[in-house]
Amino acid sequence: MGFFSKNRKPSSNKRRFFVMNNWDAAGQGKRLKNWQASSDSINSLLLSSLDILRRRSRKIVLNNPVAFSAVDSIVSNCIGTGIKPQSKAHDSSFKEEVQDLWHEWKDEADFYGVTDFYGLQALICTSVLEGGECFVRFRISKPGGDLSVPLQLQALESEHLDSSRSEVLSNGNVVKSGIEFDKQGKRAAYYLFTEHPGEQSLSGSSTTIRIPASEVLHVYKPLRIGQIRGIPWLSRVLLKLYELDQYDDAELVRKKTSALFTAFITRLDPEANIMGEGDPDESGISLAELEPGTVQLLEPGEDIKFSQPSDVGSSYEGFMRQQLRFVAMGMGISYEQLTGDLTQVNFSSIRAGLIEFRRKCEMLQRHVMVHQLCRPVWKRWMQLAILSGALEIPANDKKYQAVKWVPQGWEWVDPLKDYKAQELAVRDGFKSRSEIVSRMGGDAEEIDREIAADNARADSYGLNYDSDPRQVKDTSTSAVDTSVDPNSLD
Repeated sequence: MGFFSKNRKPSSNKRRFFVMNNWDAAGQGKRLKNWQASSDSINSLLLSSLDILRRRSRKIVLNNPVAFSAVDSIVSNCIGTGIKPQSKAHDSSFKEEVQDLWHEWKDEADFYGVTDFYGLQALICTSVLEGGECFVRFRISKPGGDLSVPLQLQALESEHLDSSRSEVLSNGNVVKSGIEFDKQGKRAAYYLFTEHPGEQSLSGSSTTIRIPASEVLHVYKPLRIGQIRGIPWLSRVLLKLYELDQYDDAELVRKKTSALFTAFITRLDPEANIMGEGDPDESGISLAELEPGTVQLLEPGEDIKFSQPSDVGSSYEGFMRQQLRFVAMGMGISYEQLTGDLTQVNFSSIRAGLIEFRRKCEMLQRHVMVHQLCRPVWKRWMQLAILSGALEIPANDKKYQAVKWVPQGWEWVDPLKDYKAQELAVRDGFKSRSEIVSRMGGDAEEIDREIAADNARADSYGLNYDSDPRQVKDTSTSAVDTSVDPNSLD
């Protein structure tokens, strides 16, 4: 009787076998028996691996030019000259006052006085890429001091968090990896070292202090739901970068060795001097050298052989290019941005790659830098500016805190085509001038004020420029001079 006889049913083991192999990746055969996967939460996985990942990530960025280029490319494209605020308050005079005050305060924002607020954005973004996260502490000073608004920002690297602190407190709150959560699971406080644990301090060991969560910003990119710590962005390519660096060093030594001109002389009498042999050095080693143009006769029984070490080979360039492509994919950038190699691209391909990369940059800008850093900083800054008397809320403006964060505009290889496309989009009503200007990193109202001021100044001096859009040219007149009858010409 056959296997598929209606009187014979497949065994339960057979049924389980078919169910388990609906997906090849769920198999348990020889090919996959060593593929072990953990079902632990992302926080449990990070607790055991974050420290060494962070240290290795910082080390490789410090020494490896490929890793440094990847981090630098992301930071320069996401931050650039800064993600800048544009107040959306309804009162125009209040809005202008807010922008002027912010422009004055941004230079005072850094607690250490090293850079301005936009420079802090770049430092924080770099720390997020290298170490996975960054902490920013609000430092509030007394009103009436030297600051235009009594607020400064202290950026702290990931190592400042006391990750070893995990316990259940008497009030029912839980501390996980240095972060305290209340009974509802919301962040209540951070336990931070007063000094960097790796700092060679003269004051002795660093102490831990509890800082309320309302006074600390935790900037990182969560990759899974419930993730409380950030993962270094280089984690996926750390091993490949490390081994690729070793391989490249080995090939460099091989190439250096092959460039050396070395000769070996064999002879029957080991006691006799060879051609050009000098006096032995302190170690008893004597070397022979040849002068240019030397014609040396060998003694009977002597022979000379030159070293011929193996070269790098023709596969080196292709292998390195492919490996660096994997590194670029792991970092979310293109190969050309990682290496600066533009030999295998054309205008269309590099533009398509830039569009994809810039979409990823916009995600980092909006979901991490603006939401976790810029937005709460603006809110606290506005509150302290009003409380300190630096700003006065207009009576008719209930949305005085409304703001729009505008990153630096993108530059294209062929801007003329893009400007023409934007002009058509505005003329056809698909976009507004304000949207176009915002994408370029500017403020439409500020540009309009500048244009009005330029026009008024030009009019006061009686100047007339071709670039003035008010000068409408008369296109109705034919370009041919009709004062002369062409039929009258011989």
